[in-house]
Amino acid sequence: MTRSFPSHRFVFFVAAVILFSAALTVSALQLAAAASPAPAVSKSPYGRLPDGTQVDLVTLANAHGLEAKIMTYGATIISVKTPDRNGKLANITLYLDTFDDYLRGHPLFGSVVGRYANRIGGARFALDGVEYPVTPNAGKNHIHGGREGFQKKVWQAKRMPQDEAAAVELTLTSPDGEEGYPGTLHVKLVYTLTNDNELKMDYSATTDKPTIVNLTNHTYWNLAGAGSGDILGHELTLNADAYLVADEQKVPTGEVRRVKGTVMDFTEPHPIGSRIKEVEGENYDHCYVLNKRPGEPLSRAARVVDPKSGRVMDVWTTKPGVQFFTARILNNPRWQVGGRPYSPYDGLCLETQHFPNSPNCANFPSPVLRPGETYHHVTVHKFSVEAATSKTISRRVVWQP
Repeated sequence: MTRSFPSHRFVFFVAAVILFSAALTVSALQLAAAASPAPAVSKSPYGRLPDGTQVDLVTLANAHGLEAKIMTYGATIISVKTPDRNGKLANITLYLDTFDDYLRGHPLFGSVVGRYANRIGGARFALDGVEYPVTPNAGKNHIHGGREGFQKKVWQAKRMPQDEAAAVELTLTSPDGEEGYPGTLHVKLVYTLTNDNELKMDYSATTDKPTIVNLTNHTYWNLAGAGSGDILGHELTLNADAYLVADEQKVPTGEVRRVKGTVMDFTEPHPIGSRIKEVEGENYDHCYVLNKRPGEPLSRAARVVDPKSGRVMDVWTTKPGVQFFTARILNNPRWQVGGRPYSPYDGLCLETQHFPNSPNCANFPSPVLRPGETYHHVTVHKFSVEAATSKTISRRVVWQP
C-alpha cells in the first residue's frame, strides 16, 4: 500500500531544502570572497629603447582572477585575460611576443593614440583665426597624432592604491609644437581594473595654449583569444542610429547618415561577418554617432559576444563616437604571436573618441581645449560570460560582476 505524502509537509520539506541550499550558497560565496586575493598592482622592467630609456610592464589583477598588463611605451595594453564559460583564461587582446617586436613597428596594438586620434583632413586645422599645419602621415592627411604620436612615447607610471580595484596612473607631457600642435599638453591616464570586472580608462589633460585633443585606446579585441582565428563570428551591437560619411581616404565630410536598412546597422546584434562583403573594401572602418540622452555622461557604446567561448564585452563611454574597425589590414608576417602571423579580421577595434576631422567640421562637437579647462574622457570595458546557447534558447549570463 502506497502512502501519500501530506501536501503541507511536502511544502515545508521543499522550503527547508531551498533555505538550506541558499545558506550553503551564501556560505560558499562568503568563503570564496574571503579566500579571494586582494586587487594587486606590480611593475617590472620590460625592455629598453635604443637610447637606453627603460620601459616598464605594469600588471593589474582583481580579486576574481582577471588580469590586465600595460607597458609604459605608448601606455599600451598588451594583455587582458578573462575566463570563458568553462573558466579557462585567455588573453583577448592582440599582442606581440616581445618588446623588440613592438619596436619593429605594429598597427597600434593596444596603444593610446594622440594628441588627436583618427584623421584630420588635409593635415591642417584653424583655431582662433590661426591655421596650424600638422604632420601629414596618411597621404595628405594626418592620423593618430602623427609620426611620433603618444603611442611612441614612454609614459611615467605610478601605482594608485585602492581597496576594491587595481589601478595605475600614467602621465605624459607633449611639448608646444610637437607634430604641429599648439600648446604644452599635460596628459594623465588612469587604468583601473575593478572587482566588478571592469577595465576603466580615465583620461584627462590640460594645456597652456588653445589646442585640440582627442585621445583613445587602439586595442584589437578577439574574445576567443588572440591568435585563435578571426572575429567574423562575433556578434556586435552598437548603440548608434547614425554614422559619419567619409571620403575615399576615410576623412569624414561632415555628413551624418542614418544606419537603418543598411549594412552599417548594428542597432540589433549581428555577426560581424554576416554582411561584411557588402561593405566598401570588405572592411568596417567607420565612426558611429552614439545615441546620447541629455545629461547622460557615461552611455553604452557597444556589446560584443563570442558565441563559441561565451565571453561578453560591454563598452561604455563619455565620448560622442566610436570607430568600429575590423582590421583587414592584418597581413604583415611580422605581426605574429607564438610563431603564427595574424590574418585579416583577427581582431576588432572599438575606439571611443571625438569625431574624426572635427576641427574642420563645424557641425561636429568641438575638440578644442583652452587654458584653465580640463579635457576629461572615460571609457569602461565590462567583461562577463554567457551560458551555452542554441538558436532557440535565449542567452543567460553566468559569470558577471
